[in-house]
Amino acid sequence: MSQFNDPQPTSVAPLTVPEPAAAAVPAPEKPALIAPLWHTLLIVALILANSFLGSSKVGAVHGSVSRIALYGGTFVTQLVLILLVWFGIRLRGVRMRDLIGGRWKTVESFLLDVVLAFGFWIVALFLLFGIRVALGTIDLHNLQKSTDDAVRLLGPIAPHTYLEAALFVLLSICAGLFEEIIFRGYLQRQFGALGQNAIIGIVASGVIFGLAHAYQGGRMMVAIGFFGVFFGILAHLRKSLRPGMMAHAFQDSIAGIALFKLVVRH
Repeated sequence: MSQFNDPQPTSVAPLTVPEPAAAAVPAPEKPALIAPLWHTLLIVALILANSFLGSSKVGAVHGSVSRIALYGGTFVTQLVLILLVWFGIRLRGVRMRDLIGGRWKTVESFLLDVVLAFGFWIVALFLLFGIRVALGTIDLHNLQKSTDDAVRLLGPIAPHTYLEAALFVLLSICAGLFEEIIFRGYLQRQFGALGQNAIIGIVASGVIFGLAHAYQGGRMMVAIGFFGVFFGILAHLRKSLRPGMMAHAFQDSIAGIALFKLVVRH
């Protein structure tokens, strides 16, 4: 009787499933210019020319008519700059809404921006006070002298009547909106794209913001430049100009009313 041996099982190589190729990680997009370079140079040139040429005319302001004309001229200048900014960004397909950071979609979002604006205003004032003390524009040992110096410097352009005060507050609200769009919306993003770094954009726009206030003198331009950097940080972190607009308008309005009270008292 023949004997059959069971066939030995042959070893089968385990199936290997090829690992999927690692997905290529796309390189982060570099921030693009939101307007042509020549347009930015034009905007900066107009800001600096208006600041340094206009500062020499502050002392020539006398009387209610000249002050109201100054407020009106300031509004027209800022409006022209806003229109130029709008024209420049449209050349690159950027909308004004994109600079501001969209719209409020909920009541909670609006209230959050209000809280951020107020909190930022308080903190920024303390920081600005310390900077002004360090620069010597505020003398802690003689606050009355610092007040008198401020009235003497800004008295000619400060409101002297209730009508002028109302117009100044209206101008301050417009300045809060316009200047945030110009400096933190347009220049900050443009300089950030040119330097490929958000910090460069914040610092550069802050420097131009300080230089735009030549009528307040050299040391105050430095202090205001720091103030502009604070606003730039807020806009960068929030990805919106809205809290800065509110804080800026409130700060300028309060400063105008305080000057009005000081001028009347003096």
